[in-house]
Amino acid sequence: HKFTSKTVIRPEPCCVCGSRIRFGKTAIKCCQCQLLLHTKCREQCPSLCTPRPRHHAWPQEGVLADFAPSTPPLVPTLVVQCVTEVEKRGLTETGLYRVPGAEQLVREWKRKLLRAGGALLALSGVTDIHVVCGVLKDFLRGLKEPLVTFSLHPAFLRAADIPDDAASDTALCHVVSKLPPANRDTLAFLMLHLLRVSHSPDCKMDVLNLSRVFGPTLVGYSSANPTPLAIMEDTPRQCKVVARLLSLPPSFWRGFVEMEQENLVPV
Repeated sequence: HKFTSKTVIRPEPCCVCGSRIRFGKTAIKCCQCQLLLHTKCREQCPSLCTPRPRHHAWPQEGVLADFAPSTPPLVPTLVVQCVTEVEKRGLTETGLYRVPGAEQLVREWKRKLLRAGGALLALSGVTDIHVVCGVLKDFLRGLKEPLVTFSLHPAFLRAADIPDDAASDTALCHVVSKLPPANRDTLAFLMLHLLRVSHSPDCKMDVLNLSRVFGPTLVGYSSANPTPLAIMEDTPRQCKVVARLLSLPPSFWRGFVEMEQENLVPV
């Protein structure tokens, strides 16, 4: 980082501790990546500097590709940061992803991360790990279309409905490969994460529990405004899709994200 002193004109959150830097206080700001923090928080600052234009910030909503980096794997920094933090200190928490975080904090941290536009914020400042889980779920829910895109939605449902497991797996692998690259890479990254959560005995979140939580979020419906009939028919099938995706071998998912693993945000 290349830090310079800055007098705060309007209160802004510190990118390290998350608390607000008040009007008139002196802070430090990186002139390359625009990271802003208390002077006292400099030692805890993430070492990675990702230079970007001052005006760049993520949109409040969009499709996944709008948030993805320019080099593979195409997983948004927000997703990587949340998953990294959850795996660092959440794998002993009962009900991970099922227990809600405080709504106001979830909204506040999601807004901070979107405003940072891919710059690293220290999520260690979020005391309750369920808030970090909430930010990730809220980000995925807020996309203009789910990870399983509207156009491929029927194909995912059909593949998951195939009674023969081997044939179902083959069909799902084929449909996953048709997803836009950012959706495919992010889905792969999340599946590997959810498998680690499901294998943690302390979390008490097996594949069935996780598929109930993430079915509506990852699979959604075949349009932005589904009919009441579609909602009634598709909801149980969404969970089935996620459960089937989690049954695919981890090596399949690793093929999408581990080729360029060094490009993911380091811990």
